[in-house]
Amino acid sequence: MKIKKLRLVWTGVSCLLAVLFAVYVLMDTFLISQSYQTAAEPNLAGFSSEAGQNLLSQSALSAQGGEEENSAQAQQLPTDDENLVYSDENIAVALRTYREYDTDIYVAEVWLSSAQYLKTAFADNSYGKNVTAKTSEIASQSGAILAINGDYYGARESGYVIRNGVVYRDYGSSGTDILCVYADGSFAITNSGESSAQELVDSGVWQAFSFGPGLVENGAISVDENTEVGKAMASNPRTAIGQISELHYVFVVSDGRTEQSEGLSLYQLASFLQRLGVETAYNLDGGGSSTMVLLGEVINKPTTGGSRTKERSVSDIVYVGTT
Repeated sequence: MKIKKLRLVWTGVSCLLAVLFAVYVLMDTFLISQSYQTAAEPNLAGFSSEAGQNLLSQSALSAQGGEEENSAQAQQLPTDDENLVYSDENIAVALRTYREYDTDIYVAEVWLSSAQYLKTAFADNSYGKNVTAKTSEIASQSGAILAINGDYYGARESGYVIRNGVVYRDYGSSGTDILCVYADGSFAITNSGESSAQELVDSGVWQAFSFGPGLVENGAISVDENTEVGKAMASNPRTAIGQISELHYVFVVSDGRTEQSEGLSLYQLASFLQRLGVETAYNLDGGGSSTMVLLGEVINKPTTGGSRTKERSVSDIVYVGTT
């Protein structure tokens, strides 16, 4: 009888320990914040090309009063677009809104003089696990003119993380689409099994994102009507970034999961981006994360459950800014 009771006690203790371990694993995965390192200074080695040297020379001339050359550079950016909401000698941003697929879609069209102004930032300026903040908060701390949520790298244990020319994570699952933004401003979608993260940086990669999938490549839609992210619903809030031409981009965010906006499937998002004229486009983290911030204002209606508008905290942003 005594042995039987001991067995029951031991069984109960074992079950309790198993439950506690499971709770710890869940908390460690989704809740416990772990900062691995403070964000490093941008690595500008990829800008040592002729284009990068020209930009540095123009900046130096501007600082010395070389207004004529700086003015010539500024003329390459649009000045008469009726939707223009921001413009300086290096950056121009126009905001357009669309209503398609019973969904509100927000498009920020961006022109840059250099890819140096297409930046990324971490929550709390720290690379780590479950280190998060609202997109608007990270944007404010970074001095962003325009920002969207990034690929939420902190919610995953794998996937290349290259930000501002610095490698933070160098392992990923083979078969995962990686968006590479090069120092010359060009976009390319590759596979994590084709090159290491350091090799990508050595080849001139300025930013790399590991969410996906790629939506448009060489102007053609690269997903089908059944493609989806994990087990997500077909219609969701979405975030994407695309390149139209040299140093000419679109940042796209759609609402979803509300009575006002149904949301988009990946194929609908890709089709919409193709109609905008992009050559390359990539899907970033969506759902409740999807947020666009312009000049300090949240432009869309971010929501997770659809009951109220509320920003979700994320691990990183993609932004346009001078600082």
